[in-house]
Amino acid sequence: MTFIANYYRFVLFSVVLCCSGLVYAQSLPDFTPLVRQNSAAVVNISTTSKKDSRNSPGEFYIPDVPEDSPFYDFFRKFFEQAPENHGPSRETASLGSGFIISDDGYIISNNHVVTGADEVIVKLNDRREFIAEIIGTDKRSDIALLKIDGNDLPVVKLGTSADLKVGEWVLAIGSPFGFDYSVTQGIISAIGRSLPNENYIPFIQTDVAINPGNSGGPLFNLQGEVIGVNSQIYSRTGGFMGLSFAVPVDVVVNVYSQLRDSGHVTRGWLGVLIQDVTRELAESFGMANPQGALVAKVLAESPAEDAGIEVGDVIVEYDGAKVTFSSDLPPMVGSSKVNAKVPLEIIRKGKRKKLKALIAELPEEDKIARIEGNGSKESVANEMNIVVRDLTEALRKRLELSEGGVMVEKVMQGPGSEAGLRQGDVILIVNNLRVKDVAHFEDILGKLPENKSIPVLIQRRGAPTFLAFKLAGD
Repeated sequence: MTFIANYYRFVLFSVVLCCSGLVYAQSLPDFTPLVRQNSAAVVNISTTSKKDSRNSPGEFYIPDVPEDSPFYDFFRKFFEQAPENHGPSRETASLGSGFIISDDGYIISNNHVVTGADEVIVKLNDRREFIAEIIGTDKRSDIALLKIDGNDLPVVKLGTSADLKVGEWVLAIGSPFGFDYSVTQGIISAIGRSLPNENYIPFIQTDVAINPGNSGGPLFNLQGEVIGVNSQIYSRTGGFMGLSFAVPVDVVVNVYSQLRDSGHVTRGWLGVLIQDVTRELAESFGMANPQGALVAKVLAESPAEDAGIEVGDVIVEYDGAKVTFSSDLPPMVGSSKVNAKVPLEIIRKGKRKKLKALIAELPEEDKIARIEGNGSKESVANEMNIVVRDLTEALRKRLELSEGGVMVEKVMQGPGSEAGLRQGDVILIVNNLRVKDVAHFEDILGKLPENKSIPVLIQRRGAPTFLAFKLAGD
């Protein structure tokens, strides 16, 4: 009897497992209709650029010697070391992807796919080829707009990136390593990612397999709508490692409209350097929780300066939208209309305050870089257990500091080292007070409360940064 009962339990368990597997299998998406409907609007892009080897440092022209020849390495080393090479000009080619956004031939791709190209060739799914015109490019978003001569061309359907959710299925179509119309799938891993080289774009992070050649291709949702343009991968090998990044389609649509209408893109600019608010900094600023974008520097003659924003302010709301992390702010500002008055909410010395900023146009990178960046007296070890000295006029000029500040000469074990201070740092503000000189710095330290986090603004290698330190009680 026991055997029969166990047998039926086994059969029942097997049926349950089988049904569970069937339900799971049926829940996986079928991408075939999506691919069938959209492949025709995805294009392969190849570019050529002629380079004169005489004017290209680090490039060389090797005579017609096979690579397996014993003389190949000899010629290679010889021409690499030659100061000038008089070989003929060569053609280089790059491969990428794109998609048709209008039936009269406008195509979206990546800026880095077509940069420096003398000729851009677009190949369609039906094997037709066109010479494309570059209408405009935008380096910051890595978007390029191309145009081919055609009518009634297949087009993609655009979705929105505003409602994306982490975990939803996505699919990419492109030409990795030149393998045309390859399809890969995955999920959205994160949204609103800020990358080191570009903080004006809230990238979509996915685990979709993206490789060289996929750049500029579309990222689809399950409804067959384009929700992003595949742009970058994170890799230590040059190949896919599970981290892919796409430009959100809402950003792409804005860039597309501006490039089509004027050939260039304008963005809003506030003129602040910001950083995240840590738990220690939040405590030092009298905030219940870490939030917002902490202003580490206000650029001269910027909208922020005109609006009355000060170093140490924490921007917690921009144009009615909450700023949770510092990385939230740049895309908000960038998408603002130039010459628009935008309301801001800040926290200053523990109190909330409302301001309004007249947003200007984001300057070129080189202009932003220009905007940014006699005897001395030395202190003895102090409450922070550091040694500081006054700045000489020559050093102040090199650091682009008009007034105030003290240079950290030595850091010993204590509150200063625990806060992260290093030799060479310039201390600008302590506890919301601008440091005038060594004597003033010592006076400020002598009046600081114990066992409370204190904000300190420093300048390190030309970049302003807030730290928090705490003086221990007896």
